[in-house]
Amino acid sequence: MTLSRLALILGLVASLGMSAFGDESKVEIIRDRTYIERDSGPLHLDLYLPKGKGPFPGVLVVHGGAWRIGSKTQLAAVAMSMAKNGYSTAAISYRLAPQDKFPAQIYDCQAAVRWMRTHATELKLDPSRIGGLGYSAGGHLVALLGTLDDDDFREEGVPADAPSARLQAVMAGGAPCDFRMLPANSSGLAYWLGGTLAEKSDLYRIASPASFITPDDPPMFFFHGQTDMIVPVGSPKRMVEQLASAGVPSEFFMIKNSGHILAMFDVPALKQSLAFADKHLKPLAQAAGDAVAPPTTVTEQPDAADAATPPAATAPTPLDGGGNDQ
Repeated sequence: MTLSRLALILGLVASLGMSAFGDESKVEIIRDRTYIERDSGPLHLDLYLPKGKGPFPGVLVVHGGAWRIGSKTQLAAVAMSMAKNGYSTAAISYRLAPQDKFPAQIYDCQAAVRWMRTHATELKLDPSRIGGLGYSAGGHLVALLGTLDDDDFREEGVPADAPSARLQAVMAGGAPCDFRMLPANSSGLAYWLGGTLAEKSDLYRIASPASFITPDDPPMFFFHGQTDMIVPVGSPKRMVEQLASAGVPSEFFMIKNSGHILAMFDVPALKQSLAFADKHLKPLAQAAGDAVAPPTTVTEQPDAADAATPPAATAPTPLDGGGNDQ
C-alpha cells in the first residue's frame, strides 16, 4: 500500500469518526489544547471527558500513520467511545517524520502523559490509572510507553521531579514491537530512524518495545489482523510471549481474515480493548476478581484456520514498500 492511499483511508476515518458513535451528550469535548511547545510549534490534543465528578481513569489515544502522517482526529471515534465508558481521554497529535525523526514521537507521547498527570484535577482524572491505546504506529508508541521506565530514555531537559510518563495498561493494535529483527541493510525505516539497522543499531533497539521488557511493566493487550502484511502478526505474538516470560499479564486477540487497515475497524477487537482497560484500570472490576486472570491469554476469532507466524525473514516491516492492504 502506498502512503498516499493510506493517507486517504485515514482521512476518511477522521471525517467519519465523530458521527460513528452517535450521541455526544454524555461527553464534554475540548479541542486543541496545547500539551507542549516544540521548536517546530505547539502540539495539541483533544479531550473527551465523561460527564460526572470523577475521578476517572485516563486513556491516551495515539494515532497511526507510519510515524509520518496522521493527527489527533484519526481515532476520534475510539476516544469518544472510551470517554462514554468512563475514561478521561486525550487524543494527541505528535511530531512526524521525516522532518522529526525518532525519538521525537515517543518524547511527545511521554510529554502528553505528564501533561495529563499535571492537569489531573481539570481532567477529573485519577493520575495513578492511565492507559494507552493506539493503532499501527500509535500501537507501537503506546507499547513503547508501556515498557520504558522513566529513566530508560529520558528526554533532555525533563526535570527529575516531573510527573511519571509510565502507563498502567496498554491496548495496542497492529503494532510493530521489535525492529532489531529487520534485515540489517533495509532502508525501509530510514526516513524515521535515520538509517539502516546496520548503521543505527542502538536507535533500532531503543525504538523497540520488546527490548525494554521487565517484570514491572503494565498489563498489555495486543490485537492484530491475521493477514496483515504491513506489520506481520508474528511481531506482537513474540512480544506477548516475552511479556509472559517476564510475568507481565498480557493478551493477544487475532482478527481472522483481516489485513492491517480492516483490523483498525474491528468492533470485537475494540470491545476487547475496552474490557481489558476496565479490568486493569477500574478498581471495582479488579475487586470482582478479574485481576487474577492468567498472565497470558491468546484469543482468536472463530471459524477460520490459524495463521502461521511469519519466520524471522519476514520480521516486522511497517509500511516499507508494500504488503496486504485489506
